[in-house]
Amino acid sequence: MTMIIRESHAGHEAVETHASAAALFHGLADPTRLMILAHLRTGEHKVKDLTEHLGLAQSTVSAHLSCLRDCGLVTSRAVGRSSMFSLANPGLLFSLLGEAEKYIGHNAAQGLDAHDFSEVHGLQRAEGAGPQ
Repeated sequence: MTMIIRESHAGHEAVETHASAAALFHGLADPTRLMILAHLRTGEHKVKDLTEHLGLAQSTVSAHLSCLRDCGLVTSRAVGRSSMFSLANPGLLFSLLGEAEKYIGHNAAQGLDAHDFSEVHGLQRAEGAGPQ
């Protein structure tokens, strides 16, 4: 006897409604991507610049930038044969990461370490680049 399992249409729609949020949080779920976002707070960067700042391979940085672009966190524009990357919505990103800092700090009693997303590897937020 063959059993046919039918996916619930309502369940599938519920998953689709959360796909954008899942993609966003996936983009933020890697320390290297958070470091890239921190560097982009200072302005546009080429992949080569980011590889030098972070000490990572070009292929690694490119893969992370591709993920960040797919998640809507960064944009790119062509400049000659290279691309310049920048934050897609800096104000919204700073707000989101600020709230994440509050959440982590609130849960510090449960063993989570506090984290300042504005200072990754000693980088300071660019002048006028978002809330303090």
